[in-house]
Amino acid sequence: MTAEPATATTPPRPFGDLSRSSSRSIAKLVVDTWDGGTSTRQQRGQAAGLLLDHLAGYPGLTRQERWDASPVGQGLADVNDLECRRSPSVKLTTGLRALICLRVIQPSLVAFRRHHMTGFAAHFISAQSDPLLDEFAKQVEVHQHTYAHRTEALFDLCVLLAVQGVALSDVTAPALLHFAQENRRAWSVVDPGNKAGNRLRGQGVWHVLHATGHLPPTVPATMRAALMRGQKSVEELVDLYPIRNQAVRGLLIDYFTRRRADTDYATLKNLVLHLAHHFWEKIERLNPDQGDLRISPEIYAAWRQMIAVKDNGAPRAGADSLVISVRSFYYDLHTWAAQEPERWATWVAPCPVPPSDLHGLGARRRRINERSADRTRQRQPLLPVLVEHVESRYDHFRQLLQLAEEAVEGETFTFAGTSYTRVLSDADRKLSRHTAPIPPRLRNNDSGEMIHIAAEEETTFWDWAAVETLRHSGVRVEELCELTHLSIRQYQRPGGEVIALLVIAPSKTDRERVIPMSAELFHVIASIIRRHARTGRPIPLVTRYDPHDKVWSPPMPFLFQRQNGTVPAVSTSARSRR
Repeated sequence: MTAEPATATTPPRPFGDLSRSSSRSIAKLVVDTWDGGTSTRQQRGQAAGLLLDHLAGYPGLTRQERWDASPVGQGLADVNDLECRRSPSVKLTTGLRALICLRVIQPSLVAFRRHHMTGFAAHFISAQSDPLLDEFAKQVEVHQHTYAHRTEALFDLCVLLAVQGVALSDVTAPALLHFAQENRRAWSVVDPGNKAGNRLRGQGVWHVLHATGHLPPTVPATMRAALMRGQKSVEELVDLYPIRNQAVRGLLIDYFTRRRADTDYATLKNLVLHLAHHFWEKIERLNPDQGDLRISPEIYAAWRQMIAVKDNGAPRAGADSLVISVRSFYYDLHTWAAQEPERWATWVAPCPVPPSDLHGLGARRRRINERSADRTRQRQPLLPVLVEHVESRYDHFRQLLQLAEEAVEGETFTFAGTSYTRVLSDADRKLSRHTAPIPPRLRNNDSGEMIHIAAEEETTFWDWAAVETLRHSGVRVEELCELTHLSIRQYQRPGGEVIALLVIAPSKTDRERVIPMSAELFHVIASIIRRHARTGRPIPLVTRYDPHDKVWSPPMPFLFQRQNGTVPAVSTSARSRR
């Protein structure tokens, strides 16, 4: 899906066209539009008037043109640093916020991000008088479960509407993607060292708009799903590698297209890598005039020598798999030519791989398996150390979290020989004013480190759960990520004994496996379910991205999922299964 800003069908002007209105009339509108004390309203109007008078010194016929010509409008300066600010008590950001909400000016994201505008979303929504926007605010309360996520979703949408100059009815999925990408660029300019700038803003907006039907059903349910490229076509896979001979390129496309019907995407991509890149691209390097598949023994010998090392010069351990792929390619063409001579017979040629190249293949494969088993034997003694580590860390933070929740602000206590103090940050105090749950934070009095204890406990729990599930079940990491609530079954023996079962869905093989759960494994799985159910809701249905096959699963109650910003996400394995 391409990212492009929204286009306004009708420019949103809740108070009409103010582009050429006088500073006095706009300042009066700023005073009258929002409630508040007389002093607050007057200060807001004064700030807006000062900013408008300052912008009048820049070229342009409209307020927007003068704003764009100014250093503040170009994102080069903070509005509170302007000389027109008569005293430190005058906050020009309140005037800037009002002008943006009234649609007098349309800021760029860089210019907007240079300023901290308290209460921007509430001011913006009340000024628009847009029933769709008011309904969105109500739906946010339904579809976002924490105050922080609700606040972020409202703020992100209002910023998008302001910087793209559109109404909510004009917002599309490409516009949200454009907003997310431009936010990263803006933060790289405003605060290049801040890792928070890499966050994908707008996910909560996407979630609510999709849940309420504003986005079409064909649009992915999450922004991350929309950003994933997905599977490439056969032509795109082949064209990743420069092949001069267009006839051979066409043959490879036809060959991979036929093979795609009986293989998965990860295997197909690996086959394209072998034949298009490691075989034919290198053959053309050795012999640029090679026009068919008849490879001379000299060229083949040079090719074998070339693939003995990787592109970075390291020895290649998997050369046998490349040779087997080439041999299968030639023999597939022989077989298919007998069935469809008009399509394949032209390309039939003697296989350049001599039988001697496959001698000792079984022994070499056994040595590979032996090396893998040897690595396992070397690491086996370290397993108790790993288990003890994750268990002790989880127990430590679990008990520390319990003490932190029982402590009041400013209370100091000692745990495991370390002194801690329960503290509240400014953000926590703001949450308390909105009756939102406050995450417990501790200060390590010995080191001065601030600890978000709930987040630490959450991380250590999932570390423990992953290690224990792998250890007691014997499943692979990818199979662990694929476990769902539906994987848990039970079997009742004739005598009445009930045995808990863990069903492993097909992953590397095409056969399901059923694992009787030991007491230890059952304890871990039950702990995971209790953690999901502690909010009183069932395990959320989420989709999981398969990094190998580049597809998303149907929504399912995955066990190994965590809250990722405004939406839950499934843990993914970084390891390749092949």
